[in-house]
Formats: sequence, structure tokens, C-alpha cells
Amino acid sequence: MKSKFSASNPETLDSEIAALTGASRANLTSRWCALYKTEPPRRISRELLRRAIAYRLQELALGGLKPATRRLLARVAADALARRPIALSPAPTLAPGTVLLRNWHGTEHQVIVRNHGVEFQGRQYKSLSHVAGRITGSKWSGPLFFGLKQRAEAAND
Repeated sequence: MKSKFSASNPETLDSEIAALTGASRANLTSRWCALYKTEPPRRISRELLRRAIAYRLQELALGGLKPATRRLLARVAADALARRPIALSPAPTLAPGTVLLRNWHGTEHQVIVRNHGVEFQGRQYKSLSHVAGRITGSKWSGPLFFGLKQRAEAAND
């Protein structure tokens, strides 16, 4: 979905968001309907209405959430709905120079973390997932393959 705003023209976006502060509730409701293609919730506060419209304007101009963030939010919502404890663990950060070892079908593979990606067999790769795919011949989560995170079902036990 294209917008009249762009990341290269933040002044237009800034002025649109600033104008929301003085907008009437009727104007905010109208903007909501135009942006979300639905009526706003009946009992939404004016402040939340304003913030949601500002978020949507930014989303249209600059892009939405990454798919990984959407999945995380969906998982947290499902856990909250099921009254399960919400466990969030930060992604591991690996310092440049860190060496990861993985034995795969009897062969030990070594990966070196670099400033911008990883090195495997003398070649640069963008991510551990690219290397894991190269080693296994199939799509893998690099952090999972190299033991930096657990499978989801194992983490919930």
C-alpha cells in the first residue's frame, strides 16, 4: 500500500502527526475510517485514537513490523490468552571473532562471527541461516542449528 509520505520527506509526516493533536474527535474518527477501512472501537479514548492514527501514518510511510516481530507478538498474545507465563529471551549477541562449532553427519563445521555476517570455509555469509542451509542442503534457522536457541516446543517444557 503506497502512501503520500516517504522516508525521504519526514517533514510531511511530522506535520500530519502534529496536526492530530488539535483534531476534533469527529475528524480523528474520520481519519481512522480512511486509514483502517473500519470504524474505530466504540469506547476508544481520544488519545488512543490519535496514537493509533499516528502509528498507521508512520506504518504507511516507513513500513510495518517485521514478520519476526509479528510472530513474537502473536505468541505473546496467545500465551497471555491461555494464561501461560510469558517468557521472552533476548536474541544472543555474538562478538566478532566468536567461533561456533557444529558437528553434522560426522563432519565438524566451524563458523567465525565477523562484523557484518559470518565466515564459513573462507567465504562471507550474511547470516548463520545461510551457512546452516549450505551445510544441510535445506532451510534451517541458523541460531537453532548452531545451538544458540532452543526449539519452541522444548522451550515451553
